[in-house]
Parts: sequence; structure tokens; C-alpha cells
Amino acid sequence: MGTAKQLVIGVIGLLASSATTRAAGLPPSEDTAKARLNASPRHAELAAVDVRGAPVRVWVVYPERKDAAPAVVVIHEIFGLTDWIRALADQLAAEGFIAVAPDLLSGKGPAGGGTEAYPSRDDVTKAVSGLAREEAIGRLNAVRTWALARPAANGKSASIGFCWGGSMSFAWAVAQPGLDAAVVYYGTAPDDLSTLAAVKAPVLGLYGGSDARVDATIAATEAKMKDLGKVYEPHVFEGAGHGFLRAQDAQSGANLRAAEGAWPVTIAFLRQHTK
Repeated sequence: MGTAKQLVIGVIGLLASSATTRAAGLPPSEDTAKARLNASPRHAELAAVDVRGAPVRVWVVYPERKDAAPAVVVIHEIFGLTDWIRALADQLAAEGFIAVAPDLLSGKGPAGGGTEAYPSRDDVTKAVSGLAREEAIGRLNAVRTWALARPAANGKSASIGFCWGGSMSFAWAVAQPGLDAAVVYYGTAPDDLSTLAAVKAPVLGLYGGSDARVDATIAATEAKMKDLGKVYEPHVFEGAGHGFLRAQDAQSGANLRAAEGAWPVTIAFLRQHTK
């Protein structure tokens, strides 16, 4: 694994003292996402961003703060814009960020709908898998421009992505030099590592130790980023599986321990690079 940080993350006392404390300090797991959305005191809305004449739906959650805030573009999993992604955006807003989560399937579903229009999760997975990377990046660029134009935005921007969206977050860091930070949850770098020369933003990677498909790519990515003089911070959480932040109850406690370790690192990284 090269010098990738092999972390055995223990239960963090304040976060693990009770389910209520965990809910306040972490994004919810998938099964509690709807309840989190219903209970949130923050202002959230669905907006539309024009991308070459086609509207892309975005879920936007604003923080409760008196000064301007960084914008974080949330790139969904292969499951599309779900309640879990929306609730994760709410948690980012609770941490002080303007969270903007686009539905990259906007206009591609039945009757011109997005994620919500597909009849099953399998259909959504197939549709997301078929998205052209160039088109997705074009949509992300437009969403970032829109987010930075919000009156409450401070001019700083970052990406955070999960699973398919984690890989897209890394790819977007290659394509968008204006990003101030990129966070990759259990996603891979682009296959052509030479393209990493274009990365300007520092990249944070969070991985489950029981996710060999993804983890097998970390060492080469780390070596290339180091050779290029780029900032790449990989963290591997022992025993955790793919999708650990969403599936916090899986892997006999390892996923929850990984979530408790990864999320504070994520927030500290975003704050550091979007001040």
C-alpha cells in the first residue's frame, strides 16, 4: 500500500457515546436519511441549473452562519440523487458549507425525469454507469459556476464524491483547475495516471480496508501524485467495506468505526482548503 495510512480507527468517544450523538456528528446511514431530512432546521431547496439548454436539478442546503461560505459540490453514488445524498448534503451544511448535490441523471430518465423517474435502483445504476464522463464533468462545471454565484458563497469550491461519484470527484479534479479541494470516498483515480499532472487541488481519499477492487489502485495513484508534487492523502480504514459511510451498520461495526474516523478528517480537510 506504499505509504498510504493504514488506520485502525477506534470508536471516537464523543461520536460513539450514543446514537443521538452519532446522528448529530455524522451523516446518517441510508436507513435514517429520510428522518434526518424531515428533522433538519436548515433551508434546503431544489433548483435548476441550465447546462447548454438542458436543466440539471440540484439539491441545495444552506448553512446557518452570518458570513459567506464555501460551496461543496456533492457527487452522488451510482444510485443517483437519493435521500442519503440529500441528507449528507444537509450534514455538510451543518458543518458550515453550502452543499450542492446535482442529479447527474437529470433529463435522462423516463419522460425526461431524473433519478426519481427510474422504476428501480438497478435501472438507476445502469443509467449512471452509462453516463459519459465528459458530459458529467460539463454538468459539474456548470453547477460549480452556479454555486459560486450564490450571494452567500465565498468564492471557494470543493468536490466530494462517493463510489462512482468518488471516481468522478478525482476525474473532476483533473478537469477543473478551479477546485480548491477534492474528496474521494472509495473511488479510483483516472486509469491514465499521466492525466494527474493537471490536478491543482489537494485530494483526500477515504477507503475501506475490505474493498480490494478499489484499494489495489491506491499505491500507484499515491506514487504518481508524489512524483508530480501533488497533494494526495489516502486513508484506509481496517475492516470497512465499500460504501461504509452510507452502510454504517455493516461489517460488524467496522463501517461505523470507519465513518467515525473518516468524517472528521473530511471536514477538517475541507475547512483547511476552503478558508
